[in-house]
Amino acid sequence: MTEESAALYVVPTPLGNLADLTRRAEEILRTVPWVAAEDTRHSGPLLKQLGAQARTLPAHQHNEHEAAARIVDRLRAGESVALISDAGTPGISDPGARIVAAVRAAGCKVVPLPGPCAATTALSASGLLDEHFLFYGFLPSKGGQRRQALEALRDTPCALVFYEAPHRVLETVADMATVFGERTLVIARELTKLFETVHSLPLGEALDWLKEDPNRQRGEFVLMLSGAPEGGDDGEGERVLKLLLADGLPTKQAAKLAAAITGAAKNALYERALALKE
Repeated sequence: MTEESAALYVVPTPLGNLADLTRRAEEILRTVPWVAAEDTRHSGPLLKQLGAQARTLPAHQHNEHEAAARIVDRLRAGESVALISDAGTPGISDPGARIVAAVRAAGCKVVPLPGPCAATTALSASGLLDEHFLFYGFLPSKGGQRRQALEALRDTPCALVFYEAPHRVLETVADMATVFGERTLVIARELTKLFETVHSLPLGEALDWLKEDPNRQRGEFVLMLSGAPEGGDDGEGERVLKLLLADGLPTKQAAKLAAAITGAAKNALYERALALKE
């Protein structure tokens, strides 16, 4: 391998199910001389299972500048490097973005590989009808800062996608209910693993649902929230929707008619109608 052909390969790794590793990712991890890993102890078993002979170097959030310098040195010496995180795609709410930026600034080649990402995996199974989505990632851990961040997103007219840790999920869902009011929340946890869950429900009921079973509070979470109603619906849309559903109108027709009467977003009313019928 020459200096000109050496590259930093950004390699997504499985969220849980090892069968989700692509053949291309497997080939890269087997053939590169270096793997930069978020936690070398965590990634060691995966590399061993693949029969990878690469040497590893740590590349986590506390040493990204140092790791980037070492990676650039390897690339300039003509040695390719694969960048991986503990799970999913590096640089997406995981370490890696600063390393990629430094490698690009040094004039070296960066090659992205498609693969597992918790945000898009969860969103594909959410059933949310918003045409657009905003990926936020992790909210601030402190309550005041978290609520301030949520307030800034309240009028965003697209689905909102967050990551959350198990020890903060109750607080975060409670803050969401306070800030957003009537929305649809989809809770995804333990994606691709044995106890995978994807559950849709009204945001106001989500905290009680999580508290009903401590097992529902375990694992890494993706929280997906339906977008703000167009025109800032003040609740009139849902009131009309409930009346139409009570009269026996089909879900789709009731949402369409309620939107026409009140000016609220049809997609949001349809999602709400589905949640009401669960």
